[in-house]
Amino acid sequence: MDTKTLITPLETSTGDDPRVLAEAATEDYSLHVAPHSWRLRRGNLTMAWYALVSAMFFLYIAASLAAAYGTVNALIGLGLTIVVYGAINAVLSRFAAQTGLTVALFSRALLGRAGAALAALVFAATAIYYAVFEGSIIGVAFQTYFGGSLAVWYLVVVLYSTPLVIGGVRRWLDKINGVLLPLYWTGLVAAVVWAVSAHGYDGEWLTNAGAASALPLSAGGPNWLACFSAYLGVFILMMYTMDFARLAKPEDARYHATVTFGWVYYLLAFGANGVAGIYLVHATGTEATEGGVAVGIVTLMGIVGVALVWVSQTRINTANYYLASSNLESFAARAFKLHLPRWVWVLVSSAVIYLLMLTPVLKYLLVALAWQGALVTGWVAIALMHILLSRRAGVAPDQVEFRPGRVRSLWTPGLVAWIGSAAVGIGLVESGMAWVGAWGSIITFVLAAVLYVGLRALTGQQSAAIGRGNDPRDEVEDSWQVRVRCGGCDRSYIAHEMDRDPSTSDLTPICADCASSNSAFLDAATRR
Repeated sequence: MDTKTLITPLETSTGDDPRVLAEAATEDYSLHVAPHSWRLRRGNLTMAWYALVSAMFFLYIAASLAAAYGTVNALIGLGLTIVVYGAINAVLSRFAAQTGLTVALFSRALLGRAGAALAALVFAATAIYYAVFEGSIIGVAFQTYFGGSLAVWYLVVVLYSTPLVIGGVRRWLDKINGVLLPLYWTGLVAAVVWAVSAHGYDGEWLTNAGAASALPLSAGGPNWLACFSAYLGVFILMMYTMDFARLAKPEDARYHATVTFGWVYYLLAFGANGVAGIYLVHATGTEATEGGVAVGIVTLMGIVGVALVWVSQTRINTANYYLASSNLESFAARAFKLHLPRWVWVLVSSAVIYLLMLTPVLKYLLVALAWQGALVTGWVAIALMHILLSRRAGVAPDQVEFRPGRVRSLWTPGLVAWIGSAAVGIGLVESGMAWVGAWGSIITFVLAAVLYVGLRALTGQQSAAIGRGNDPRDEVEDSWQVRVRCGGCDRSYIAHEMDRDPSTSDLTPICADCASSNSAFLDAATRR
């Protein structure tokens, strides 16, 4: 008997499953490929992403670097950062728009299924730490103006932030950030004008030489390189980019690569904020720390300053809370086969954020972020090299293999490059050597890229993909438009993410999420 006659025919449709749409309203397809029908209009996605343009961190880092190394060196480092970040995120955002993949799903091609779960955990932990860091600034601003217990203000911040992100990007985040964006820029301009009015203007902020003298070679010099390297420690923004850009319409990829995620965004986020931060710290004489910048603004502007800090930090934390919860959801589903709605993970991440706020925040967070920075830098280098090498080989972005039954559990080239480069990066951080501040992130990035390219060439493997037949993509005319009913959850998803279950006698269709949690499927797929 021809075994093909035993295969269950696909139940197909061309419209979205209403049950899937109801879940996506809060889930944003966090465990699935984002279909084209769920992609956002360009303006909506721009407003959602520009939540990150207003972080006090961007004012603080430029001000602190100017105080340490001089304004001119800080501005040179800032300019290089805008160019590098704009170029890398242009590549990543185009790829995400064409594939619809989250960082967790794409990581399967780079690291294998188990390695992808670790990537999701690192992403979630970093987003949580940044939420703690940024949220604490609002608490400090409230306490500075109103007084009272800092722990209570931290609780207030978490309680009002939590419901803002339960609805996801499509339902809510683009709207709230679209409203708050002009308020932030108006407030920042007002702060600069206020500082000039209150303290007068002098040009010394541009000629400030900084506390550090020119760095000798043994300390990694020159000073502008140390400033540039400091920005490389924020490569988590590359992961943020992918998880947002997957919601872009493919036809808008060029616009988003320039305006939403590219050099225009970084000109505003790093450039405009950085210059304002350098000037405000100089004019007000406040301490060049993130908390110091916020306190300086509140002291200068009173309740208007409180409002500015609230607007800026609320906007950035919508992104932090959203990505923390979605990646916690992905990690739990993959590592523990625990499937809970994203709103549950919003509550979990919010509780963790508050508890961390009650600890000596900076003492622990800066060390943790340095370690995670090494992990994230290595991941970005590997992802970038994978995309560029695939493009050179003529492999279309939307052909990257991520389906659980068609990738290895662990993929040596990606894992060795990632873990190896991160270990070196963390070792450099912990070494305390003077030159690490200027060269540590660069070494980690280059090492990850070289290891990945070299191990791919050595093994002859281009990704974690494994070859299997009976691919539902080949059974439909357009795998991005045709929906296929899953035999596991009884819901219909685009054929692009569907597989057939070799553990069943009739090769039942199965979606990417159900496949990830089905041990029998994974065992059978691995054997074949």
